[in-house]
Amino acid sequence: MTRTLLIIDIQNDYFPGGAHPLVGATAAGDAAAAVLAAARRAGDPVVHVQHVWDAPDAPFMRPGTPGIEINPAVAPLPGEPVVTKSAPNAFVGTELATLLDRDSTLVVVGMMTSMCVDSTVRAAADAGYTVELVHDACAAPDLEFGGISVPGAAVHAAFIAALGDGFATLRASAEIAAG
Repeated sequence: MTRTLLIIDIQNDYFPGGAHPLVGATAAGDAAAAVLAAARRAGDPVVHVQHVWDAPDAPFMRPGTPGIEINPAVAPLPGEPVVTKSAPNAFVGTELATLLDRDSTLVVVGMMTSMCVDSTVRAAADAGYTVELVHDACAAPDLEFGGISVPGAAVHAAFIAALGDGFATLRASAEIAAG
């Protein structure tokens, strides 16, 4: 079976100094870069997803800002498609499904684990794709609910655990990069 690497929203705003830095973004970006290098060596298709939030009051991912740019660690090469989206689920309102081979395993890396990665992985699984989620090539934010602070590492772990329970096979970047 062929594999397609799907890189979700690894954009500058999620890294230190960005408008919405995530916990562990640099390490996740490095892991995603290793997976990307392995996919390119293998000749696997690569599809990049870029979130654009063009609302006038958008706190991050605003058009015309450096934060919206795909991080250099995983920058697209000529010929690698970039899907622009405005919803968490990368399939909604985009051409993503037309770029994917239904018989290809989707290898997913990206940001935010708790939002766009979660939405897209669940949608892909529901649509019948076989999904491998590279758990250490994703990052999440600190969150709060009901006066309880939830550290980003716990947010990430909870979402990865849930996705691994029926939506995706969980893989480590070193395993993918090794072939």
